[in-house]
Amino acid sequence: MYSGRTGERIDMIYWIDGHYIKDAVKEVNHFMRDWRTDQTKQIDLRTVDIMAAAHNLMDVSEPYMLLSGYRSPQTNAMLRSRSRGVAKNSLHMQGQAADLRLSSRSVNQMAKAAAACRAGGVGRYSRSNFVHMDCGVVRTWGG
Repeated sequence: MYSGRTGERIDMIYWIDGHYIKDAVKEVNHFMRDWRTDQTKQIDLRTVDIMAAAHNLMDVSEPYMLLSGYRSPQTNAMLRSRSRGVAKNSLHMQGQAADLRLSSRSVNQMAKAAAACRAGGVGRYSRSNFVHMDCGVVRTWGG
């Protein structure tokens, strides 16, 4: 995965034999931080698991581009003031969501793979070319 904003890239194994790797999880938390405020939050690893499972289903080697992981309340409020598509109580603020892009797959292909995991919310943002994945209630939206 790489950040479209900071240019950072993260390639790692974060889980082995049923256990999360503590140092890798710390790196995930840092990588998925709110880049606007540099604040971090414990990322819910169920979201990372959904991202990994969807990536495997698509059989791609290209890393995700992370557009948004954790969002501070300040960042969420700012984005909400600019767009109707930002939820007031976004799961991004809980560290439970990610907005992702792949240049080699369409929004529909990505959303279909994420929805096949039946593990959380999947939003299609075709105009902005990204997919939202979260570990909340199983649901889909967007077009």
